[in-house]
Amino acid sequence: MAQPNESTLRRATQGDESAFAEVYNYYKGPALRFSISLLKDEEEAENMIQDVFVKIWIKRAQIKPEHNFSSYLFTCLRNMAFDHFKKMEKSEQLRKQFMEAMVSGTEDEKEEKERRMSLVQNAVDSLSIKRRLILKLNIEEGKSYQEIAEFLRISKNTVKNQLVKAKQILREKVDFATA
Repeated sequence: MAQPNESTLRRATQGDESAFAEVYNYYKGPALRFSISLLKDEEEAENMIQDVFVKIWIKRAQIKPEHNFSSYLFTCLRNMAFDHFKKMEKSEQLRKQFMEAMVSGTEDEKEEKERRMSLVQNAVDSLSIKRRLILKLNIEEGKSYQEIAEFLRISKNTVKNQLVKAKQILREKVDFATA
């Protein structure tokens, strides 16, 4: 296929679709090879070729047929490739920022959880031995008031009162420490 001459380019710029098709068919192969060499991605290169020819068709009235169309086309492709790389870089930066935020958020949450666990453990350690034992039997071992009362040989009411007081102390110490 022969290179489109100035007359063919002039007809294409005036809206002649068959002349434009002739220009497209002549340049699409070299344009594709050039784009693939820049992008290293054939599918993306094909998309870019389509986009650049659509833009050329839209702006055809601004094209000067007497100037070097080949140079114009390859400059457009090069600029489009640079824009693509900028978008990719920005997208990668956003992805990295998101991942860093996720990791940071997870570490902050982990530190906060550890701090709260430490506060609770300190509050539990401050309880009397008897209250601590009743709390442990109830919460960690899941024993009922009756089971605890029988195990410690105390009344069920004493178990209940000791648990209420223990939980109240824990709430106060943990709330005070987090305020």
